[in-house]
Amino acid sequence: MEALGANSQSAFRANSDDPDEQLAWRRLTAWHGDRLDEIMEEYGWPTAELVGEEAARAAWLIAQHADRQLDVQRRALQLMQQAVSAGSASPRELAFLYDRTLVNEGRKQVYGTQIAGVKDGSPVPWPCEEPERMDELRAEVGIEPFDEYVAKFSMA
Repeated sequence: MEALGANSQSAFRANSDDPDEQLAWRRLTAWHGDRLDEIMEEYGWPTAELVGEEAARAAWLIAQHADRQLDVQRRALQLMQQAVSAGSASPRELAFLYDRTLVNEGRKQVYGTQIAGVKDGSPVPWPCEEPERMDELRAEVGIEPFDEYVAKFSMA
């Protein structure tokens, strides 16, 4: 199985002000998404047992950032759910991918992992289905409470 490029370092940044860098980043993430889709078609979800810890994490990151390839995210989500049920993938990573996919579909997220923006120097999540239960649901999958999570990113 060809590597997912976990060791490759990119000079491109998604949030760059340079349109050429943005375009290069989009092309790179699309290429990675296409390659992940091929791997999933042939092997299923690339678990650590199948590809090693580093490549499994890279697969999740690629799926997580395949925002313009919703079909890839949905396939990854389905296969990753099966892998989590089998004890072969991380419930925490699945929660992040689940929220990301929901947000990309224009729906409310569950775990509050996706940030919509910053207000008064603090990150604000995209709308959640049950905001009052967010920390409880986060704890069930091994994610710290929302306030602790966003404190790492606080601009205040």
